[in-house]
Amino acid sequence: MTKYSIAAVCALALGSFGFASTSLAGTEDSSKDGKETKQLKEAVKESCITGDLGVTMPTEYISRGLVLENQGVIAQPYLDLYFKLYEGTGFINKVTFNLGLWSSINSHVQNPYSSTRNWYEFDYTAGFSVTMAKNFTATLSYFEFDSPSDNFDTARSMNLNLAYDDSDLLGAFALHPHFTVLAELNAPGFAGLNGHGWYFEIGVAPSYTFAKGSAYPVTFSVPLTVGLGDDRFYNGDTFGYFSAGAQISVPLAFIPSCYGSWTFSGGYTYYQLGDQVAEATATDHKSQHVFQGAIGLTF
Repeated sequence: MTKYSIAAVCALALGSFGFASTSLAGTEDSSKDGKETKQLKEAVKESCITGDLGVTMPTEYISRGLVLENQGVIAQPYLDLYFKLYEGTGFINKVTFNLGLWSSINSHVQNPYSSTRNWYEFDYTAGFSVTMAKNFTATLSYFEFDSPSDNFDTARSMNLNLAYDDSDLLGAFALHPHFTVLAELNAPGFAGLNGHGWYFEIGVAPSYTFAKGSAYPVTFSVPLTVGLGDDRFYNGDTFGYFSAGAQISVPLAFIPSCYGSWTFSGGYTYYQLGDQVAEATATDHKSQHVFQGAIGLTF
């Protein structure tokens, strides 16, 4: 989609003012000013800052296999900003600085003594993404997990994600594989079952888009993920969980493009939990079933 920055609006406004002034004075050719304004518009129309925001509504909040919330109404708003630092045609194609905010808000109160009792979790991330050889992207990020409702202690970690876009190789049958490593940092809390653990994740997300030429193409994807850990992260177990899902997304084309690109998505995810994960999260079932709906905006 075409992106307009604040700088673009200001530049166009100044260009229009200049056009009006010279036309009234009768000292410049209006066609020349129109051409300059068009060239200025083309030069600044591509913003170096992009992003996305939205809200997800799941029936359960499961993080790396751990069942954290499974009662009440759960809303998880998010905001991501991407700052383009470099783009080229060499081995390194793109470098981006990323900032992210994420929350989980629940109608079910777990800590009635907190002044923000419904705000279960607030996370923020910062990191860099580097795209190499066109299809390989490495993202190194700092993660901090906080609980405004004091349901858990602050956890911190470093996260490395490696993703490969195999669309050129497999076309419509592309798997979009990724591999993630999370290393916990020194903090009062931890993302796993114990501190100073290591988490490993491997997954694929094959997808297919129906009615590509229509205003409302439907994308169907089947994400598959395996979560593993060292003897600390999952308290002695290597296997944390396996998940398999079915997701659909469709653009909300009836919303004018000047308001950004809106999308609705929904789906189902099945989780098979490991022994220690199921025991630690006090659930009677190793099998978990999560439904979710989401609405999001990209700009």
